[in-house]
This record gives sequence, structure tokens and C-alpha cells, in this order.
Amino acid sequence: MLIIPAIDLKDGQCVRLRQGLMEDSTVFSDDPVAMARRWVDAGCRRLHLVDLNGAFAGEPVNGEVVTAIAAAYPDLPIQIGGGIRNLETIEHYVRAGVSYVIIGTKAVKEPAFVAEACRAFPGKVIVGLDAKDGLVATDGWAEVSTVQATDLAKQFEADGVSAIVYTDIARDGMMQGVNVEATLSMARASSIPVIASGGITNLDDIRALSAVAHEGICGAITGRAIYEGTLDVAEAQRLCDQAGAGAGA
Repeated sequence: MLIIPAIDLKDGQCVRLRQGLMEDSTVFSDDPVAMARRWVDAGCRRLHLVDLNGAFAGEPVNGEVVTAIAAAYPDLPIQIGGGIRNLETIEHYVRAGVSYVIIGTKAVKEPAFVAEACRAFPGKVIVGLDAKDGLVATDGWAEVSTVQATDLAKQFEADGVSAIVYTDIARDGMMQGVNVEATLSMARASSIPVIASGGITNLDDIRALSAVAHEGICGAITGRAIYEGTLDVAEAQRLCDQAGAGAGA
């Protein structure tokens, strides 16, 4: 299981939100490239970038910052989400050196777009499913649908999606612990590997996820915890590696 540090971009700065609220943000750095270096130096093997402005605008807003990070670390797998609603945007990011694009709102509203994107960019597409009480939310979490996240995941099984980033909105940025049960349900719902997101606070959360990682959980995104110091990236990755070795993974 990979520990994936999150760099959330708002107005060119590195921030964290609480429960996706733009007005409840904490600025951690005005130099996202330097922040990326911090996590690379800590031994991370993948980065999770989010264009928060883009998620609300429906198009990339912090694209230059994303490109700068990809250029600085060409060998590091980077996944980007936020405002990815067409093939042109995906092509732009892939050309910039980004390894994976995360389709969120568009995947919920137009599921056929996911299949189209997977055909055009095989191996590059991740679906982001954000849920509140198991129901999918869209548009920067401003809208909650009546669709069960697990049901939607099954729809993408045949499309060639690389992974699903599953975020429990109620936990995100709240430092209340990861929702292991909901993440496990998502992993069991389809054959697509799941990346856990939201609520990861400390090593106990990593241990809890590692214990069930063999059921299809391939990564854990962490944001506020690593910025506020309740979780050490290197230590967390070491724990995952040991758990994987112990399980024969």
C-alpha cells in the first residue's frame, strides 16, 4: 500500500480544506514545488495533487503549478484531480508529465466519458468518488446525489480504470480517523484497486487500512495529518511495506 501525500492547490498556494469547504482553508505553503520536494525527500512514491479552484470552476486553474511539479520530478508518479471535464485537459496533463488524471464530477454526471477517456489514454485514468453517507457528491462536494458510490464503481469495471480514489467527505480534513468499513466496501464492490482518502490521522489509521489492504486497497492519501505532524510519511510507508511483506504481498 502506498502512502500518497496530498498537495491541494488554491490560488497557487498549498492548502487544506475541512470537509471540502473553500472558505475553511488553511494555507501550509505558498511554494507547492518546495512542498513536493519535502514529501519526495521523505520517500513518497506518488503524489496526489488537487486543483481546488479547478474543481469549482470546471476547468484547470492551477495547471501551471501542476506542470512545474511534474517537471521538477519527472520520475515520480503524479495524480491530479480537479476540473478535469474533457479529453483536451487530460492530454495537456499527460503531455506535462502527469501519470494519472482523476475524473470526479464528470464521471458521476457522464459515466460514458470515463470509457472514452480510458480508450484515449489507457492506464492513465483514475475515477474519484467522493461520498457522504455512501452517496456520491459532485461539484467540489457542493451537490450530493442519490447514487450509491459502490454501485457507480461497478459501472466502471469494464472501462479500464486504473484505480478509484474514494473519499469520505465527513472525515476529510477533520482528523477523525479513516472510514475503514466504507473503504473496504468500495474495494469489495469491484475489481478496481481503491485508494483511501479522508480522515487519515495517525499510524493507527495506516495499520487499520494495511490490515485489509489485501482486499484491494492499494494506497492511502494523507493531507492534514502530514502537514500538522500527526503522521510521518516515511514511518507510515515503512509500516505499509512491512505489512505487505508479512502478508506475502
